[in-house]
Amino acid sequence: MEEEEGGKSPPDGAYGEPRKFDPNFKGPIHNRGCTDILCCILIVLAIVAYVAVGIVAWTYGDPRKVIYPTDSKGQFCGQVGTPNEHKPFLFYFNIMKCASPLVLLEFQCPTTQTCVEKCPDRFLTYLSVATTQENFNYYKQFCREGFNNFSKSPVEVLRDRDCPAMITPSKPFTRRCFPAINATKGVITVGNVTTFDDGRGDKNRNVTDLVEGAKKANVVLEARQVAMKIFEDYTVSWYWIIIGLLIAMVVSLVFVVLLRFLAGIMVWVIIVLLIAVMGYGIFHCYMEYARLKDAAGADVTLKDIGFQTDFRVYLHLRQTWLAFMIILCIMEVIIILLLIFLRKRIMIAIALIKEASRAVGYVMSSMVFPLFTFLLVCLCIAYWAITSVFLSTSSGAVYKVFNDTQCDFAGKTCNPETFNTTNITRLCPDARCQFAFYGGETYYHKYLIVFQVYNAFMFLWLANFVIALGQVTLAGAFASYYWAFKKPDDMPAFPIFSSLGRALRYHTGSLAFGSLILAIVQLIRVMLEYLDHKLKGLDNKCARFLLCCLKCCFWCLEKFIKFINRNAYIMIAIYGTNFCTSARNAFFLLMRNIIRVAVLDKVTDFLLFLGKLLVVGCVGILAFFFFTHRIRIVQDTAPDLNYYWVPIMTVIVGSYLIAHGFFSVYGMCVDTLFLCFCEDLERNDGSLERPYYMSPQLSHILLKADPGTLKPSDSQS
Repeated sequence: MEEEEGGKSPPDGAYGEPRKFDPNFKGPIHNRGCTDILCCILIVLAIVAYVAVGIVAWTYGDPRKVIYPTDSKGQFCGQVGTPNEHKPFLFYFNIMKCASPLVLLEFQCPTTQTCVEKCPDRFLTYLSVATTQENFNYYKQFCREGFNNFSKSPVEVLRDRDCPAMITPSKPFTRRCFPAINATKGVITVGNVTTFDDGRGDKNRNVTDLVEGAKKANVVLEARQVAMKIFEDYTVSWYWIIIGLLIAMVVSLVFVVLLRFLAGIMVWVIIVLLIAVMGYGIFHCYMEYARLKDAAGADVTLKDIGFQTDFRVYLHLRQTWLAFMIILCIMEVIIILLLIFLRKRIMIAIALIKEASRAVGYVMSSMVFPLFTFLLVCLCIAYWAITSVFLSTSSGAVYKVFNDTQCDFAGKTCNPETFNTTNITRLCPDARCQFAFYGGETYYHKYLIVFQVYNAFMFLWLANFVIALGQVTLAGAFASYYWAFKKPDDMPAFPIFSSLGRALRYHTGSLAFGSLILAIVQLIRVMLEYLDHKLKGLDNKCARFLLCCLKCCFWCLEKFIKFINRNAYIMIAIYGTNFCTSARNAFFLLMRNIIRVAVLDKVTDFLLFLGKLLVVGCVGILAFFFFTHRIRIVQDTAPDLNYYWVPIMTVIVGSYLIAHGFFSVYGMCVDTLFLCFCEDLERNDGSLERPYYMSPQLSHILLKADPGTLKPSDSQS
């Protein structure tokens, strides 16, 4: 077999000695002891410290700083029990001063801000309402609290910043009022007017100046506009998205059930349907490409139009559909070529999938167990997210000096309670002390970065630990199936619970050890990504190249560690050895069977991956036709969307995660059975004294299709 595959077997003893026949070995051993106790103690202490960090964060953090906007006095807008309880929106006196990318991203604007009940819906200037008293009561709600105009002239009001010079029609976004700037037929308007008062007297300026003056912020404004539209799409389509995900769950479950009874047929059905689905995608792209042949503006290139916030524009270009068609054609050709060259190995892989189907059939609780893992991972994510929010909001309020004219104290920190008694008001008469942001030091602020890093590290460690627990539990259950000589009579009554109990009782330390190594590598990758983000503005090619190499190396290292860990957990589930011993034994076993790993195990993974793609493709096509109103029966039921790709992509990504959850059980089962199969060949020879533990069906197909697995003397017996 090795020569047929063009490879050579590793020399004898290069990767350890093969397993010897042991008449007492009956699968996962029951008499085992605790492993890697030091790591078990370490993770318990780390969790206790993690809880302490959470208590500190929850004690000093204030999530209202994230949920609610803050006015110039440092008061929350819309917070129950405060004077602004019924004023949920933040209004900016002069939005022109916010025309900076930094301001727009961080919501730190050097202008007076006040909480209001609702954003303005009309265009008015203070001068017009003060002189005519028309609409004054409406205008007054956007002035500072307690203001009345009976004692001050309009000039004094504007000088003391009691009221904004103007209000413009605005829309709320993230509880903040932003001007509703519209563009119709090339004319930019705010509401129904094209001019505005800039607050510097009675000078009127064209609204176009507002946009041109904020050129640097246009990208951020467009991004926020897109974000707002995406949020609106989610609000009207979320229940349809949930229905789509439920359909994906049902389709995945149907495929898994059919694999249980019709594994061989279903694998070929998956292959044929996937090719058909991709073929239809190529046909659809070609039809759209041909339809736009004579359409006006369809030949414009992507480079000419640049970035567009309305992504539907790209679907009116021939170049877009041509790119889609080329990508699908390449994927189709690659899959077909792989199927042609691996056709013999596909038959063997189908036999392994059939055996996995029988194992899953005898351990049906394995299909539900990933939900337990999913809930634990969600718990880790929730704790990490909540702790992160509380840590990031545990800083104190920072007040800074804001001034319109030249002032040496502008931008300096200040204390609003004592500001009027300082020299600043004498040297800079129009200076004011306003809330800027949260970032002031608390007594433990110097440890805040350490806490955040520890929070991220513990999230990675615990999440990997939960995944490892799920893997070793499934591996133990499926190993119990394989090493049961009379299936299913020799299997334990509850293989999943028995395996989970063994893992928690004896191997918590080993799971902590493996997940700790992986968490450290992942944390380094996160830090490298952070450094890459910080160095983007630097023109140091050497540093960028070095960073790119490090990111690539640690990515490869993470993949390798995941592969080693997965197989180590299988050996832990079977033999109960510590992590290092299990990882070494699993690696040596795989290296002694490297040809089979390359052409059998990975072909099976490829077939299961095709199954995931088929589920995603079917649900994705259904979502595409539904949200684009192309299904006549429910044409009027589908919601009207700004970007129909938003729910479609959400359904596609969610469908893949759901399909991955179902098929991951098969993946773990195949990996476990494959390692057990390799050990079975080393321990036994198929004779009456040393019979194989593999099922007769698996033995007939695998040993017949892979005669190189047996020695000549063995085959005679």
